[in-house]
Amino acid sequence: MMRDLTNRRQFIGTIAAGALAAATPLPLLAQSAGEAKQLVDRAVADINRAISSGKSEAAMYKDFERIFATYADVPTIARYALGVEARSASASQLKEFTSAFQGYMARKYGSQFREFIGGRIEVNSARQVKSFIEVKTTAHLRGEAPFDVTFLVSDKSGKARFFNLFIEGVNMLLAERTEIGAMLDKRRGNIDQMISDLKKAG
Repeated sequence: MMRDLTNRRQFIGTIAAGALAAATPLPLLAQSAGEAKQLVDRAVADINRAISSGKSEAAMYKDFERIFATYADVPTIARYALGVEARSASASQLKEFTSAFQGYMARKYGSQFREFIGGRIEVNSARQVKSFIEVKTTAHLRGEAPFDVTFLVSDKSGKARFFNLFIEGVNMLLAERTEIGAMLDKRRGNIDQMISDLKKAG
């Protein structure tokens, strides 16, 4: 059961490329539920093309990283993942961490792509909830029962982007923050050493 949940997280992480964010999103500027649904449709189409392309792993990692940068508010995501240490980090450290985090997410989830060839996500509905759009989908993996995945979309960054997702109630934003926190603990809070580790992780 634990492996099934891990696989599900990895698959959806690949689809969304870890699309998460930090603070409470501001009200959507011109974003409609229909437009948010279209955003998820485009992201799913892009990742499905990457998975079925037959490219090498290295080439696919670049595709996943591009998708992550296109559909996620990466600077905000990275800042949240860094946690309270983001307050004391310098501008150059935040920039380097953001770049390393983006590559890490692409490698971490992209490395699982072979297991999910033939998997797909169906976008079902979208509605405004408070200050963001909730897009509900159903994920289908080979040999598994379908399961629910919910994407949250906002234009806090100025453009519509994913800022979090839930896989059967599991909050992916918090999961990534825990991972980065563990890496920081290992380095006794040294951000530069953690960034060096992050560049090799995935």
